[in-house]
Amino acid sequence: MTAHKDRPCPAPSPRRARWLAAGALAILLSGCAGQLPLLPPPSPGAYRLGAGDQLRVLTYNDLQLSNSFTVGDNGQIAFPLLGSLQASGLTTHELQALIVDQLTSKGILNHPSVSVEVTQYRPIFVLGEVAHPGQYPYMPGMTMLSAVALAGGYTYRAVTDHAGDVRSDAGGSGRTIEGRVRRDSLLQPGDVITVYERYF
Repeated sequence: MTAHKDRPCPAPSPRRARWLAAGALAILLSGCAGQLPLLPPPSPGAYRLGAGDQLRVLTYNDLQLSNSFTVGDNGQIAFPLLGSLQASGLTTHELQALIVDQLTSKGILNHPSVSVEVTQYRPIFVLGEVAHPGQYPYMPGMTMLSAVALAGGYTYRAVTDHAGDVRSDAGGSGRTIEGRVRRDSLLQPGDVITVYERYF
């Protein structure tokens, strides 16, 4: 029988590696979870795009310039005839205006009509004392408790009234902030939630 050679594990993508590192940091800091400040609620302003968001761009009367795009780890989308466009940190309306401006200034279309919508937000991660830790799709209006429910609920060792949250900067700077969220706290796409262990 031929012996199987060990195969090296594939390296995680830069975006996934950042979230895994953030999750590891949150677990290391679990002993001082109660001392973390509460994270402020998400800004009521328009949602700002980030790496991992999936978009649908519709250019009316031009099917070649209508397609689905994923915001890359560099914060950009590769748009036909225009090349790389910075999307991270922009709202859908700002990206829409950017595409219209580029199509017009480069003489590709006269008076283009463009719409941009998010078809799938970047995922959240739920770690720690839940039944099934891992990556889950974000849905608007999601709270810490609904994220835990997606992950199969709490384990019997879990702290259930709050959790840690590592959140990326919506402006696309790559900075993260860490704080505490309650059961009814609203989450944002890309959040890394850590449910802590209860010490008896």
